[in-house]
Amino acid sequence: MAPRTILYTGKGGVGKTSVAAATARRCASRGLRTVVLSTDPAHSLRDSLQTELGGEPTRCGDNLWGQEVQAQEEMERHWEAVQDWMGELLVERGVDRIAADELTVPPGMDELFSLLQIKRHHEAAEYDVIVVDCAPTGETLRLLSFPDVAGWWLEKVLPLERRLIAAARPFARGMLDIPLPGDAVFDDVQRLVRNLVAMNGILRDRRTTSIRLVMTPDRMVIKESMRTFTYLNLYGYLTDAVVVNRVFPKDVASGYFAGWLEVQTKQMELVRSAFAPVPILSVPYFQEEVIGSEMLDRLADATFGEVHPQAILHDELSQELVTENGSATLRLSIPLVEKADISLKKIGPEVIVRVGGQKRTIILPPALAAYRPSAARFEDDSLEVVFERNHDGVSSDSPA
Repeated sequence: MAPRTILYTGKGGVGKTSVAAATARRCASRGLRTVVLSTDPAHSLRDSLQTELGGEPTRCGDNLWGQEVQAQEEMERHWEAVQDWMGELLVERGVDRIAADELTVPPGMDELFSLLQIKRHHEAAEYDVIVVDCAPTGETLRLLSFPDVAGWWLEKVLPLERRLIAAARPFARGMLDIPLPGDAVFDDVQRLVRNLVAMNGILRDRRTTSIRLVMTPDRMVIKESMRTFTYLNLYGYLTDAVVVNRVFPKDVASGYFAGWLEVQTKQMELVRSAFAPVPILSVPYFQEEVIGSEMLDRLADATFGEVHPQAILHDELSQELVTENGSATLRLSIPLVEKADISLKKIGPEVIVRVGGQKRTIILPPALAAYRPSAARFEDDSLEVVFERNHDGVSSDSPA
């Protein structure tokens, strides 16, 4: 049976490393062999667990292992031939060797290579639960969202390019004065593409894998999480929970923190509007830093209570966005309402759906900011909104 895989992502500084470590400790305490791994280049998992960690899993307690994936080691394993070829090419053109080595790794590739550790653990089948502390962005997940394109390159383009390069190699050095890539380069690229296709299958398997967004009740943080949430739904990744960390308790309603509490209360309304019906797990602001086993267990208690952390807490995509032929269709599940109760409004990239006195806010990808609602229908407890490009750029209201 495939291991349960939980990925935590969110803006930097919101406490996702602590939440990931707390989740792993709680899973391990339930008798599940658990590994928690960090793919963030700026690792802090060892500080959270107060255990020295390296590139391979290190035992941190009963049924618990920790791992800080070393991006450089992963790149040497998956990208060495490409780096060597591109590095030599740049050095011959006068680029400094150190700068050349840096330029041979496209932005985001280091985290991509780190995430391939998930595939490795799936294949090894040594753990019941894999908890991943991702780098502070959801962008890498988008890079894994193109299996059809990757497969097409693997089947159609790369074999053809390899044959063309082999035919041109005898003439290239003399005529073009550039070293052409050898078979090892193509082997690296093909292996990487195959791994990414396999990784995509693991991350989109909603029976075993889900993503949890960690945020604080601050407007900028929530807005970024909303954008990430839309992208995850767009590419078919399941978000089964939202963790709102560092919420001030009610007993600070007077004095210095009263204003903060009032602001957080308003922002929690935005969280409920944006992420419903995904479960929202609220975590208080503790009196001390969350590091070490005792504080991590307190965090786990506050986050999950009696909920099993390894469970799939929500098993459906909350929204679906499909783009095709210059239009986009947004589908939302809105059960137990009447069509007449629904209204729709788009302001810039935000789509606001009102049902009676309740509001749901969705942030569209930037590419759809210039689109306006052109049609909407509600049937079978689902709202479907069609967007077309708005050439005059004016936002509009549209009843559902």
